[in-house]
Amino acid sequence: MTDGPPLAELRRRWPRWASWSNLVFAAVMVWAAPRCWPHVEALAGAKAREHRQPSFTVTTRTGRVLSADSLRGRVVLVNIWATWCAPCRAEMPLLQQLADAYAADSVIVLGLSVDRGPSRDVDAFLADRGITYPVAIVSDDVVRAFGGVRGYPTSLVLDRDGVVRHAVMGPVGPITLRPALRRLLAEPRHGTTDSLPRAVTPLPSH
Repeated sequence: MTDGPPLAELRRRWPRWASWSNLVFAAVMVWAAPRCWPHVEALAGAKAREHRQPSFTVTTRTGRVLSADSLRGRVVLVNIWATWCAPCRAEMPLLQQLADAYAADSVIVLGLSVDRGPSRDVDAFLADRGITYPVAIVSDDVVRAFGGVRGYPTSLVLDRDGVVRHAVMGPVGPITLRPALRRLLAEPRHGTTDSLPRAVTPLPSH
């Protein structure tokens, strides 16, 4: 039984590109590509791959019942998050800024918390951060209605007909989705010729 070739000989046999740094870079790209590409699509306005139209009903922390039907006519940014999720906490100010900036443009930011602890903890979390857009604590069934998630936070944009047009994961969603919101606001509802957002009644916070 003979020993295998020495390490130096093995290195000489490897392809020139197969250095450790290149292999690590390739692994990072394989991991990041499926997470980053949806953000690129949202920025560029790529056509949605599917036309999921989720059916849902949630009760916000102020007791307001919101549903897919009641939000027709609005562009909706749904943010699925949790208080224990550090990236979720990081993007909350961006979501609030987005909600404030588009408050008069028929856009609604809707937070869906997947927390399973006491609801008062979620309420305290929102109050401490000055979050005023509607937030509901939801079950797994509601998350599945939106197609499920692979990680938190996940943000989805629904057009004025309630169809999911973009879904992204990560705390930069509020930034990359802004162009998508502007495009969807300019689109008419299905079967209409009016390209302007219709007048809607303001929603209460949380």
